[in-house]
Amino acid sequence: MPKQGYHHGNLREALIDAALMLIEKQGPQGFTLSDAAKSAGVTPAAVYRHFAGRDDIIAEIARRGFEIFADLMDHAYKRGQPSALAAFEATGRAYLAFARKFPGYYMAMFESGISLNANPDLARASERARLVFTRAAEALSQHIPVEKRPPASMFSAHIWAMSHGVVELFTRGAPGARAPFPPEELLETGIGIYLRGLGLVPPDE
Repeated sequence: MPKQGYHHGNLREALIDAALMLIEKQGPQGFTLSDAAKSAGVTPAAVYRHFAGRDDIIAEIARRGFEIFADLMDHAYKRGQPSALAAFEATGRAYLAFARKFPGYYMAMFESGISLNANPDLARASERARLVFTRAAEALSQHIPVEKRPPASMFSAHIWAMSHGVVELFTRGAPGARAPFPPEELLETGIGIYLRGLGLVPPDE
């Protein structure tokens, strides 16, 4: 039987697909290069023609994940306009949707231990995703006088952390079955309380 990776002529993509499936099933630390090579239908030595090691494969999967992630959040942000609050909340919901729909990418991005600065392409992709949150935060804070306005990057980071916490505790895996409320409701309520507490949302919104 011919080796699958060589047969279809795109060994790099075959290895990425194989690693992504292994991450979804076993976690980012639960597979080896040999596992990925076997799933792709090639010898372990063939992996090194395209990747320096397992972390290199995971970093590439994380990069692709951040590109998808940024696209989804950007789309959600634009759909939520013209209301700054609706647009900001939409980015949070997109975070939850991404984690549900793309668990392998999510784990490579946030649970693998890979540095976001592992390579320039990964750094750029992750920064693009972060900037969607920051842009939404900047739009939301326009009514606050400049001298009293907190850095948009600060409270967008807080919302990112809140979104991540909801995903980890109540959306993915076994803990998700024990959520006291729907994850979307938890996140939306938390965002509203946080933003109003900082005075970032006018009382009449």
